[in-house]
Amino acid sequence: MLNIRKGGHRELQRYYTLMEMDFDRRELLPRLAIHKALLNGDQELLVIYDDESRMDLAYALVCCRGLYGYVLLKYFGVLPWYRDQGLGVEAMRLINKRYADRQGIIAELTAFDDENGEYIKKLRKFFSRFGYVQARADYRLGGAEVELMVKPIKGTEEISSVAHRIINDFYSRCLGAHAMSKMVDIRPVK
Repeated sequence: MLNIRKGGHRELQRYYTLMEMDFDRRELLPRLAIHKALLNGDQELLVIYDDESRMDLAYALVCCRGLYGYVLLKYFGVLPWYRDQGLGVEAMRLINKRYADRQGIIAELTAFDDENGEYIKKLRKFFSRFGYVQARADYRLGGAEVELMVKPIKGTEEISSVAHRIINDFYSRCLGAHAMSKMVDIRPVK
């Protein structure tokens, strides 16, 4: 049976290498910024593990303190040697359950080198399976277009009018103004 635990700084050292492999460097937060956010309680590193074997199977980095009561699922990945075994589905259920007391969960879908859009379609289908719906946003991260998806829990799925405030708040808690202006470009939806 899978379970979830909060990871610390030592685990971040280990999982950051996987994040570097799983995510484009243009969307990757600096390791020091994540350490700072963990210290301040602005982010949580979640480790999904098997109860019986005590083996770690997946990880997620979540921006858990922000405006309007939503959380941002920043990074989510299954360890390479456990992929394609359905563990992502089980891990996502645990993550959704962990934040069941929040207004909702926001996910950023980015694809830097997705010529035909297949990768984004796959991500969209995965998140839709758990009740995530698209939110309109004029958003670029590291130069790539971002699709925002939101899973309404206690709140509404219609965050389009305030998404720019929510996203800017998450990033401003861990990045300085200069780094943020280079990485995040989100504007109010007209």
